[in-house]
Amino acid sequence: MISPSRGRHTRREFLRTSALALTGLELSARPARAEPPPETTQIRIHHSQSLCQAPQYVAEDMLRGEGFTDVQYVRPRGPTGLYEALGSGEVHIGSDFAPIVVIHLDRSAPVVALAGVHVGCFELFGSPRVQAIRDLKGKTVGVRGLETPPHAFLASMIAYVGLDPRKDIAWTTYPSEESMRLLAGGQIDAFMGFPPEPQELRARKIGHVVVNSGVDRPWSQYYCCMAMGNREFVRQNPVATKRALRAMLKAADVCAREPERAARTLVDKGVTGRYDYALQTMKDVVYTKWREYNPTDTLRFYALRLQEAGMVKASPQKILAQGTDWRVLNELKKELKG
Repeated sequence: MISPSRGRHTRREFLRTSALALTGLELSARPARAEPPPETTQIRIHHSQSLCQAPQYVAEDMLRGEGFTDVQYVRPRGPTGLYEALGSGEVHIGSDFAPIVVIHLDRSAPVVALAGVHVGCFELFGSPRVQAIRDLKGKTVGVRGLETPPHAFLASMIAYVGLDPRKDIAWTTYPSEESMRLLAGGQIDAFMGFPPEPQELRARKIGHVVVNSGVDRPWSQYYCCMAMGNREFVRQNPVATKRALRAMLKAADVCAREPERAARTLVDKGVTGRYDYALQTMKDVVYTKWREYNPTDTLRFYALRLQEAGMVKASPQKILAQGTDWRVLNELKKELKG
């Protein structure tokens, strides 16, 4: 018979041994410890007001844990400002909507696509006259500018159903708030929005959802936003690139598992003042697919649609060969198994 004192000692030893074993497993699961430090301790990230880009902000502490002591968020100007900033090196890493990435790769922008981040942030809202994409023929659609993410996505949709976005649609370009007001007043027939616009439209009961890219096929089968980097930064700083991308993809997991934490981060960092819209966005956007979907499929799909829409000239094969690098993503998929 084992005495009580010896039983307690054995239990303590067991717990201590188990804790050490778990610690060892935890450390072995952190390949960053075995990696060399980043080639640079500064990382400059695209600052976006779109709530779906939450992983970039949630990642800040993780970036510091990856060895970046100087984490900056840079706000480019104008509709093409992100690509000018990436091209000049003012921004090292950013993310944008997949069709816009395709358009700029077609124009030989000095950027490289690195990973898919999330699915499903765009929603098409329509008036009672619009119940399906085909109903847009001859209708007036509001977007905040031509070749902006809403315009490129909707042009892809329109081309997919056999319409010509150059001839069959009357585009109006207004700030989003004005387009939402015009939709509410029946002066336009549809509006393509991304967070926080869909959340606001639903809250104000304006229009109805015609397409939700998070649930409706084929759009829900492809990434919405892609991570990309300055080509020279990626080439010269492979370790820093991997560490930055790892932080961003781990942050996407946080957005999915802890939407309240992610929403609060967006408010705390001044991206939005509306916690309720931020929280709804975290719940609406699909942040769980970055391991599962194939980014090559996404860019090929949109390259074909944009060719049909007359918005890109290069073949999907050329765009993929010249503008993508999935090596780091493939490593991280193995390392960060869900």
